Amino acid sequence: MQMLYLMTSLMLMFIGCVSVDAQSHYKVANKFHLEGDGGWDYITVDEVNAKVFVSHAMVAQAIDAKTGKLVGTIPDTKGIHGIAIAADLNKGFTSNGRDSSVTVFNLKTLAVIEKVKVTGKNPDAILYDPFTQKLFTFNGGSSNSTVVDAKSNKVIATIALDGKPEFSVTDGRGHVFVNIEDKNSINVINSTTLKVEKHWPIAPGEEPSGLALDSKNHRLFSVCSNKKMIVTNAETGKVVATLPIGDRCDGVAFDPTYNRAYSSNGEGTITVVQEVDANTFKVLETIQTQPGARTIAVDKITHHLYLPTAEYEASSSTVNRRPSIKPNSFMVLDIETIK
Repeated sequence: MQMLYLMTSLMLMFIGCVSVDAQSHYKVANKFHLEGDGGWDYITVDEVNAKVFVSHAMVAQAIDAKTGKLVGTIPDTKGIHGIAIAADLNKGFTSNGRDSSVTVFNLKTLAVIEKVKVTGKNPDAILYDPFTQKLFTFNGGSSNSTVVDAKSNKVIATIALDGKPEFSVTDGRGHVFVNIEDKNSINVINSTTLKVEKHWPIAPGEEPSGLALDSKNHRLFSVCSNKKMIVTNAETGKVVATLPIGDRCDGVAFDPTYNRAYSSNGEGTITVVQEVDANTFKVLETIQTQPGARTIAVDKITHHLYLPTAEYEASSSTVNRRPSIKPNSFMVLDIETIK
C-alpha cells in the first residue's frame, strides 16, 4: 500500500512538472490593426522613442509600441522593404525597392528630410552602423551594397557582393555581416575600409534570409528556407550548431537578456531557440502566431516581439496560388514575454 502511494505521488509530481514545463513563455498580448492594404516586409523597433516602424505597401507606418496606435506615416516609399534606425543622429532610413532610393526622416517628428538615390537595383535590407555612422543598403537586383554617409546623406561607395544579399547585422566594432541567399553564405564587410574581407559558407543551410547576432558571445543566427537555423561563430566563420525551425521563415531576432533567438515562420509560428552557452543551443518552444507573420523585431527593453501579418481569404483550389489578403486586415502582432 505504501509502495502504491509512493508510486502515485511520484506520478502526480511528474505530471505536475510536465504541465508546468509545457506552459508557454509567451502570449499574443495585442493585435494592432492598421489601415491600408498591400504587402509588407521588415519591421523595426525604435527603443529610444518607443515606436515600431513597419513597411506596408508604399509607406512606412509608425505605431506607439505600447498602445499600437498609428502615430505617423513616412510617405512615398515605393516598394519599401526595410527601416533602419540611427538613434545617435535622430534619423530613420527606408529602403525603397521600386525606385531604388532611400528615404531619410526625422525619428521624432517623422518629417521627411530627403531622398537619396542608391547605386544599385532594388535595395532590400538596410543597416545603420553606429561604429562608422554609415548606412548600408543591400541591393537584391544588382548584388551589391550602397554605402551612405549617414550624417551628410551622401553616397560614398559601392561594394560588390558574392551574390544576392538578404538581411544584415553589425557588431558595432567595424564588421558588417550579410547573408548571401543564392550562395548559401555570409559576406563579412569591414565597415571602415568598405571591403568584403571574408566569405563563409553556412552549409547545411540553404537560401538564408533573416540574420541576427549575439554580440556578447559572437554568434550569428541565419534562418534558411530549408527549415534550418544555422549558428555561426562570428569571429571564425565556423558553423557551431544547426537547429530545426518552421516553414517559410524570413526573419530572426535575438534578445540578449534572455539569450534567445526567434525565427519568424510564415506558416504561422515562431521557433524559440535558447542559447544555453556559446556552443550549446536548443529549441525551447514553438509559439503560434498567424500565417504570413514571417518577419520579426524584438524590443530589447520590454522584450516584446512584433510581427506584421494580415488575414487571408479562403484558399483557392488553384495550385501554387497565394490566397488573397482580406481588405483592411493588416495588423502587427504584439507578443509578450511572460517568463
